[in-house]
Amino acid sequence: MDDNDFGDFGSDPYEFANVIGDGDQPVYPGCRKYTKLSALVKLYNLKAKHGMSDVCFTKLLILQGDLLPEGNTIPTSMYEAKKTLCALGVSYEKMHACPNDCILYRKEYEDSTNCPTCGISRWKEGKDSILKEGVPAKVVWYFPPIPRFKRMFQSHETAKSLTWHAARKSIDGQMSHPADSPPWKLLDDKWPEFGNEPRNLRLALSSDGFNPHSSLSSRYSCWPVILVTYNLPPWLCTKRKFMMLTLLISGPKQPGNDIDVYLEPLIDELKSLWVGIRGVYDAHNGEYFTLRPALMWTINDFPAYGNLSGCVVKGYKACLICGDDTPSRRLKNGHKICYIGHRKWLPINHPYRRQRAAFNGKPEYGIPPKPLTGKEVLHMVENGDRVCWKKKSIFFDLEYWKYLPVRHALDVMHIEKNVCDSIIGTLLEIPGKNKDGIAARLDLLNMGVKTDLQPEYGERRTRLPPGPWNLSRAEKREVCNSFYGMKVPEGYSSSIKNLVSLQDSRLLGLKSHDCHTLMQQLLPVAIHFVLEKPARYMKVLKGYVHNRTRPEGCIAERYIAEEAVEFCTQHLSDVSTVGVPSSQKMGVSKPLSGCTNTEEVLPYIEQHMIHIKTAYPKFRKRTKWLQDKHNSTFIQWLRFNVQSELEEDNHGVSENLRWLAAGPNMAVPLYRSYLIKGIKFNIKAQDDVRTTQNSGVYLLAHTMQVASAKDKNPILSNMGFYGVIQEIWDLDYQKFTIPVFREYNDVIGDEVLGDVIIKCELFTKGMPNVDTFDELVGELGGQNIRGGCEDIWIE
Repeated sequence: MDDNDFGDFGSDPYEFANVIGDGDQPVYPGCRKYTKLSALVKLYNLKAKHGMSDVCFTKLLILQGDLLPEGNTIPTSMYEAKKTLCALGVSYEKMHACPNDCILYRKEYEDSTNCPTCGISRWKEGKDSILKEGVPAKVVWYFPPIPRFKRMFQSHETAKSLTWHAARKSIDGQMSHPADSPPWKLLDDKWPEFGNEPRNLRLALSSDGFNPHSSLSSRYSCWPVILVTYNLPPWLCTKRKFMMLTLLISGPKQPGNDIDVYLEPLIDELKSLWVGIRGVYDAHNGEYFTLRPALMWTINDFPAYGNLSGCVVKGYKACLICGDDTPSRRLKNGHKICYIGHRKWLPINHPYRRQRAAFNGKPEYGIPPKPLTGKEVLHMVENGDRVCWKKKSIFFDLEYWKYLPVRHALDVMHIEKNVCDSIIGTLLEIPGKNKDGIAARLDLLNMGVKTDLQPEYGERRTRLPPGPWNLSRAEKREVCNSFYGMKVPEGYSSSIKNLVSLQDSRLLGLKSHDCHTLMQQLLPVAIHFVLEKPARYMKVLKGYVHNRTRPEGCIAERYIAEEAVEFCTQHLSDVSTVGVPSSQKMGVSKPLSGCTNTEEVLPYIEQHMIHIKTAYPKFRKRTKWLQDKHNSTFIQWLRFNVQSELEEDNHGVSENLRWLAAGPNMAVPLYRSYLIKGIKFNIKAQDDVRTTQNSGVYLLAHTMQVASAKDKNPILSNMGFYGVIQEIWDLDYQKFTIPVFREYNDVIGDEVLGDVIIKCELFTKGMPNVDTFDELVGELGGQNIRGGCEDIWIE
């Protein structure tokens, strides 16, 4: 560590200097591997990663002290260890708040004892109705971001990563990073002095309620406010280490629309940050600069979106884009409001616009309204035009907020989980999650849609004719068996097998990421043969709670202790971090793809093809013969030519090419599993005894395609190859190794084998081609009742 590491850490600089001195003090006399600080950081890493309690950690420290030689410097208690580490951390502030969410006792209200709005006391009331003076009724924990921003740049690696966005290569026409987004570009264009400094931070704010007591209490809601830094590369910006906790709003009830009261200190600091922080030290460039962070948008689920933006999220005018013209309708039997105008956002010639039977019985000819700009929203709320607005959001206090084209974003994972639960619940008729019932059928009847599915009332029971979405008992079992037998790559999702209940044909315990994988890929595979032919930081915060009576205090104390550990790991060698898991994707060098696929070998391939055509002029036009000859003779030819070049000029041949031409060791080790660029591959025999599968591989190759063995006019084009790994070889070229898979090719799409092709694209470039449902209905005679399926009876 150098002198620049001493800025903005700890309240006592002498105490901080003493802790830094411990970095060179051996953990016991004569120890060369560990110092007191590195040993303590590693031990605390174990505690944080495995959720060890304070009592257990204290006993572990005592045991470690007894095992080590006399004179060791291991702390003897959790209190002593925390005192050592917290000298390196950044403190937090405890602010008193009105229990009714009216004010924070700060600035002009700092010395008040009663809320000026509601008159309630600042102090907590005991069981005997006596006020406990000095004990606040409600507390907000504030973690100032300025010193934490400074500390990010005091790490050489982190400071370098914070300018990653400026050095990356953007892909035209694709939004692969927030740097491609309109808000990012607007900040660069409107404030060039801000955009010209790549170290200026672009932030996103997220907040949501969670229950710190897990399943022990369902009424307690604690609200953290988290900042995410988009300057970092995608594989770092959402890691635990870089998710900055700034506010912790205590429960038991959620703040609702009064959340602006608690955001005041953060907004005040963001306003001062926009002016700039002078004297921030950049460890990567070794210089001081002025740092200016900017908040680009918020990310929340739909209810929290309404709390932060101030817009209405329920009722007849719940669409922020449509406003007064929101196409809404109250369902008479379902007692809910539905919104039926989504098709206006489709292209004007899209078939869905003309369909009636599949939607509300009417075609859609409307055009989508333009979203309101920040200036328009601000003008509406300031002039009392609040039909769709409840308040003026506190974010408009930021100078740049009204200019941003996108100010609030929705968390897709929340929405996707709700939709997935409804689809799975309806398909498998899971009680409590099934959206099909008498009320839904009667509402369809009132709308004049699918009238043949109306309930049929009997003396004792009501019959619901099966619709196209209803599955028979055999089909439900088939779907559940499909899920039960699925094997996915390791780390892809939860074990799908553990989520299936075969007895009652349902899926249980689906998490957000499970729903994401189901919606995107797995569900279409599972229902493929039964259809008719025509994505957690909150869990980390929960894990901090060990004292159920003071959950927010536990979170605050363990958060700053972990911050101190993260700071130490940046300056100590051979110490792993907590906030960035030892991901298989990090620190893995890019392996060579093989002898004939490296850039150094490609010129030799071209020379060899010219050599073959010259040596065999009669076969110059027979492409397949030339390729076969090249495959059989290239290795020997390359070895001879490289050896000749080495004898003439030793500087013209790279070391890699020299070893490649020499060939690998003939003794080849075999592996059952192999890690390449963070991806784990298994052989088929290994997958057969596991619940995951990592033996299937796919390769897109530019290769020669022939119609038959006698085809004399082959075509060169891209072709996909599927296979299953049988053996993994590791070819040893002395200076490096190259993993090689021996596999057998499978026939994709063969119904006998049961293979299904899934095409997965990250971004949809256009609308899919669809058939017009109304034309299909005409062919079927307007029938919506599904044949071969049991009726639904309701007592």
